Amino acid sequence: MDSSAGGGPHSPPASGAWRSGDDPGQRRFATLFVDDPLRLEAGGVLGGAGAPITVAYETWGTLAEDRSNVVLLEHALTGDTHVAGHAGEGHPTPGWWEDLVGPGRAIDTNRFFVVVTNVLGGCQGTTGPASLAADGAPYGSRFPVLTIRDQVAAEAALLDALGIEQLYAVLGGSMGGMRALEWALLFPDRVQRLMLMACGAAATAEQIALCHIQSEIIRADRGFNGGDYYDADPGMGPWRGLAVARQLGQVTYRSREEFRERFGRQSQAGEDPLAGGRFQVEGYLEYQGNKLVDRFDANSYLVLSRAMDLHDVGRGRGGVASALSRVKAATTVIGFDTDRLYHPDEQEALARYLPPGAPFRILPSAFGHDAFLLEIVQLTPFVTEALA
Repeated sequence: MDSSAGGGPHSPPASGAWRSGDDPGQRRFATLFVDDPLRLEAGGVLGGAGAPITVAYETWGTLAEDRSNVVLLEHALTGDTHVAGHAGEGHPTPGWWEDLVGPGRAIDTNRFFVVVTNVLGGCQGTTGPASLAADGAPYGSRFPVLTIRDQVAAEAALLDALGIEQLYAVLGGSMGGMRALEWALLFPDRVQRLMLMACGAAATAEQIALCHIQSEIIRADRGFNGGDYYDADPGMGPWRGLAVARQLGQVTYRSREEFRERFGRQSQAGEDPLAGGRFQVEGYLEYQGNKLVDRFDANSYLVLSRAMDLHDVGRGRGGVASALSRVKAATTVIGFDTDRLYHPDEQEALARYLPPGAPFRILPSAFGHDAFLLEIVQLTPFVTEALA
């Protein structure tokens, strides 16, 4: 393991985008699978001689002498290592759980050693499609198919390199919840506690359909070039496709109640929809799409979305019920009543199939699926209890 930066994201033509080689703040880089590649569930390989895997990570708190106080936090689709702290150079967004992680907070860094990685296939420092392959060119269209299990295997290799054998807890929501769940199944003797939010045991047909549409929007962008766009002239990548895909995703991340109360049929300030102007909700979606383009890679969006499509804890384990019955970690399951992307009945199924006694709550929220990032006040007592 070393601290040198490996592949980073392709930087779209926007200010403030993270660029390969930056190493500000707490972010560190581990070089893994140097000699032997990671053998992927779909049959490919990643890493090995000439192109080892780089995993970006950040830590908070102090590792106990017996290494028993490690809490692993798993980010969602477009998240990164920066769970707490300000935005700035190298950190395009503020911490995504800023009010949950820190001294005296629910995830108390006076007590716990918190680790957050950037997921394999991502674009904030960990090996992904924009990283350089053994031939010195970006992977692009050559990047292999990943599953959630592959991503967890890469995280496990990082923790092995850090000398961490046991995890006091693993917490995650959405795609992060999928990885947290796979941790408890792939490494049942390493995980003591588990908190799953706004996720299910396997991707549903509707979730796959929504990912498919977003992926097709990106691929239809003339700048996509089959996934090999990293050498294109500035501004010529598939940024329009990525922005529109994000707009569709954003609708599914929030609730119809929020859209109705927040936007209704109000027009954008100074614009008249009858004269070709925009409604407020249209301006909001355009803003969200363009904001993602400033910090994310279209190929990573495709790779990670497909990993979510392939999520199925029952694959090769005798089905979902059989797999979940093997979880040993003390597990808390949280859902939100307005989540239309990962419906509360998916959390109900998780709780039903997990060993008896798993605490389970469906919390009210106007924020839909994004509630696991935004409902900090509601989540705090449940996180505190899960880590007690």
